[in-house]
Amino acid sequence: MKLSRRGFLRVAAITGSAAVGTTAGRARASEADNAGENECSMLVDTTVCAGCRACEAACSEANGLAPPKEDVDLLKERRDTGPEAFTVVNGTETDKGEPRYAKRQCMHCLEPACASACPIRALDKTAEGPVIYRGERCMGCRYCMVACPFEIPKYQYDKAAPLVRKCTFCAKRQAEGKKPACAEVCPTGALTFGKRGALLELAKHRIYRTPGKYLHHVYGEHEAGGTNWLYISDVPFQKLAMRSVRNEPYPDKVQGALGAPPFVMTLWPPLLMGLYAFSQRRSAVEGEQEEDPHA
Repeated sequence: MKLSRRGFLRVAAITGSAAVGTTAGRARASEADNAGENECSMLVDTTVCAGCRACEAACSEANGLAPPKEDVDLLKERRDTGPEAFTVVNGTETDKGEPRYAKRQCMHCLEPACASACPIRALDKTAEGPVIYRGERCMGCRYCMVACPFEIPKYQYDKAAPLVRKCTFCAKRQAEGKKPACAEVCPTGALTFGKRGALLELAKHRIYRTPGKYLHHVYGEHEAGGTNWLYISDVPFQKLAMRSVRNEPYPDKVQGALGAPPFVMTLWPPLLMGLYAFSQRRSAVEGEQEEDPHA
């Protein structure tokens, strides 16, 4: 392989520009108007959820996953999402011993840290609201897993060609004018699908219309800068396995820590290729000079 000094510098310059362009793209996305009022959202009323887990079954079917396990005690076992389980239901009890349940899945942040940390936009936020994943782009760096404050993206460690897996808010179904699979099958009305602004009004209306029934807190209104999954409850959210996170966007926090490694990973391979090409060319030239002492 022959590569001139000028050619090598050109490769390095092009690669560096591509890496900077990727970072700039993420910065522009985080600076966009993300008030989220018109983004597609879901309101979860935990006081209505019956813990039937129909949402789990519908999610598995819609995403081609294995059926959820049947022998699960929701009040005793704390479960997390996984590569083959995009949503899980956890339970607890009120002070009066009444069961309460809540499903857990990707929160689809207004400003998602996972997409901000991804160096090649394999994870990307759509204008409609869902944070989607493009497996054909993924290089397996797993920065999204480090960045997510809700610890949602999961990696297929047992696969030969692993992917990062998570709920995509049924983005394809939404594009077809359908509700997410979980909301479509919920028998109790615990899941209400709509626009974020309208759902926030509905949540607050329920809270203030029935004093003493709910906590005066809409989980997801401010958490991580705001999310498209909103929850109201009469028990502390931590008891329902909901994580406690800061009320501010996370992209600015992760870009500084995770911004340099993707740049290095993008730039390093062509630099090594160039150095290798130069060394090979130099060896070839020295060999030719040894064969022809008059060269």
